[in-house]
Amino acid sequence: MNNFEYIPPKNTPVSTEELINDLKKVASENNIDVLPQRLYAEKGKYDVTNISRRFGTWRKALLKAGLKPGNINNYSNEELFENILNIWQYKGKQPTRRDLICKPSKISQYPYNRRFKSWSNALLSFVKYANEKDNIEFKFNSSQCSIQKTNRDPSLRLRFKVLKRDNFTCVQCGASPAKVEGVELHVDHIKPCSKGGETIYENLQILCLECTLGKSNRE
Repeated sequence: MNNFEYIPPKNTPVSTEELINDLKKVASENNIDVLPQRLYAEKGKYDVTNISRRFGTWRKALLKAGLKPGNINNYSNEELFENILNIWQYKGKQPTRRDLICKPSKISQYPYNRRFKSWSNALLSFVKYANEKDNIEFKFNSSQCSIQKTNRDPSLRLRFKVLKRDNFTCVQCGASPAKVEGVELHVDHIKPCSKGGETIYENLQILCLECTLGKSNRE
């Protein structure tokens, strides 16, 4: 026999901390950092009007919880494109609009729609951006009186080109997130940075997490 359970109404007085924690909870469960009132009204524990009154506005409530208002549109193209690449790398294939509501996406579809008018246009713009030639930057190291090697972390464009070349597959064991869920791919330096390896197309390869850990700093 099931016991009765008391469920307090949404307008029951609660602490500020409880409100903030529930905002974070709904955002986390839906894997978003932009939380519209409509979504919270469906998924949240408390009344949106009471939250707005407590903090002054809905926007202030979200900012207090470390979230972003639902009408935010100040993502840079680089941030939007990097989110696409992160999903592409995670899945091992071109992402769909539905993937924006799942991990590892950190941006919902709405900023893409505002910037590019549609998800298809966003993908086309990303591919065009990623296929452009990278400007390689060198830094002068005065302590060594020489030209320093390229930065350790590959640029977004370089990551995408190496992933495409290696078919989003580990070149050592053949693992791919497109075939097996949970496979984690990494862009690896063939000649390690610790041994003078540069972050250039020819010195990069795709390895899964297991092969990366097994390789360590060996060539």
